[in-house]
Amino acid sequence: MGLMAAETTPIVLNVRRGEMEVVVPAHPTPREEKPLSDIDDQEGLRFQMPAIMFYRADPSMEGEDPVKVVKEGLAKALVFYYPFAGRVKEGSNRKLVVDCTAEGVPFFEAEADATLEDFGDEIHPPFPLDELLYDIPGTDGMIGTPILIVQVTRLKCGGFIVALRANHAITDGTGIMQLMNAVGEMARGYSAPSVHPVWERERLNARDPPCVTFPHREYEQHHFENGHGHGPTHPDLVQQSFLFSPTELATLRSHAPSDVKPYSTFDILSASLWRCRIKALGHKPDDEVGLVFAVNARAKFYPALPKGYYGNACAFPVVRARAGEITSKPIGYILELIRKAKLEVNEEYMKSIADLMVTKDRPHFTVHLTYVVSDLRHLGFADVDFGWGKPVFGGPANNGSVPDASFFISFKNKKGQNMTMVPVSLPAPAMEVFVKELQDTLKARP
Repeated sequence: MGLMAAETTPIVLNVRRGEMEVVVPAHPTPREEKPLSDIDDQEGLRFQMPAIMFYRADPSMEGEDPVKVVKEGLAKALVFYYPFAGRVKEGSNRKLVVDCTAEGVPFFEAEADATLEDFGDEIHPPFPLDELLYDIPGTDGMIGTPILIVQVTRLKCGGFIVALRANHAITDGTGIMQLMNAVGEMARGYSAPSVHPVWERERLNARDPPCVTFPHREYEQHHFENGHGHGPTHPDLVQQSFLFSPTELATLRSHAPSDVKPYSTFDILSASLWRCRIKALGHKPDDEVGLVFAVNARAKFYPALPKGYYGNACAFPVVRARAGEITSKPIGYILELIRKAKLEVNEEYMKSIADLMVTKDRPHFTVHLTYVVSDLRHLGFADVDFGWGKPVFGGPANNGSVPDASFFISFKNKKGQNMTMVPVSLPAPAMEVFVKELQDTLKARP
């Protein structure tokens, strides 16, 4: 069974990086200030989000330089997505505003003495990100720093890697992939992106007067959490990527009740991984544990948010239970908790979050004994085409801003089979238990 990707340590790369260039919009753009929504500028989204895409050489692109192609595509796309070329400033009550200055996007050209094959048969996190994406000193903060940074690294085989980092307060995963797909389209000769960008951030602002109508336990603060909301740090965390084939997903599904409305792959995978993780970490039966997951709420509004909306539009509902219940009750118990929490997310729920942000001074996400899962399989990472076809791998470059997070990434193995890849971070001893628990689950008869 393809449970584990073979190589879990990043390869050592020798990368020669050129001097920083700045890519500005190809044509003049409006000079204005654009306030973010009250969903955008919450504390828990004020971090930088890296993503990465690997491309094979393509004989039809012989003589084309991917660095030049991506850079020109970016300059053209920034005409439409011009806020990405600006800088963020803080208004009254710490409200974040994009100052559309057209200062541009820092861009790096690089060469690696490696081929795509050196990354292994199946490319997956963790990646040597410090080589593939230059961490410009002093740009981790929100204010006055570049909203987007891009590095294109050529490989010896003619393939290349596009790595980027985006300010999460400006955009979510759906939004950043919308931008990158536009860069690909402009690189391939489109005169305008097929999905036109829409700002409309005022639709996700707090009401006047604000009225919090849900408990929002995902934002409850515990006295033992530090100010930034990240729980205790584990210096000994190891990351492994787990690959689930349709066969393994069917095995996990066979343990679930055959419901009138079947559970989604996301539900089944989240429930199974959460249970294995709780066992691996050895929580006491009475510990209250949480599962937080991202729900894209674009279609939950009436009318729905426009297709081109590229702001943050996700809710992060939380499921809470005693560790002993999660490990001992049938999987159907966890699945029902997840379904119920997902069904709660609607337009009123999103407005309630915005109201909470302004009334409680942007509380951080709760992270105590909490596992965060996010389904990125349908965001469009795997579709970004600069002319060389779709990427061999496209997805997040790390586990986001918290170590206790897993992303679900769609992925084709070398046989061309569709797989779901899930990077998991755990302390080394817990990882051994986690692997054994997961293997036992996949072997168990329903």
